[in-house]
Amino acid sequence: MTAIYKYQRITTPGPDGATLYFRNAEDEPRALELGELYGWHYVSVPEAALLPEQPTEIDWQIVTLDAELRASLLATCRPLQLIAEAVVERIRSRYSLDDELFLNRIATGVANGLYEYQDGEEAEVIAFGVWAEECRQWGRARRAELGL
Repeated sequence: MTAIYKYQRITTPGPDGATLYFRNAEDEPRALELGELYGWHYVSVPEAALLPEQPTEIDWQIVTLDAELRASLLATCRPLQLIAEAVVERIRSRYSLDDELFLNRIATGVANGLYEYQDGEEAEVIAFGVWAEECRQWGRARRAELGL
């Protein structure tokens, strides 16, 4: 199972200064730095990753995800934003935004008793819903691989 860790980078000022980061595995699977939040850098570490010992100065620690932290990471971390964008791209590979809006208007109208399906519309609405959910499930699986 993938775990999420956090750490604080340490920067030594001056002309010969340096910044200490977490040390990643040299071989696959490697950890993925998700991004920075509240002054901490978050890292997704696959269970099979063989990370070297981390510098004690960076305060490397495992994270227990609560709903608030998970939501903040999902909203701000670039790798997770890329997954969200890929989900939309997958949906768009079959349905344009106009198609999606049209089908959603039909489904909403039917659900609210304001509209009745015309020839083939019900099947089209169902097909879109199935495809969109497959795309969303693909995104959930990618986030789960990162421990989210």
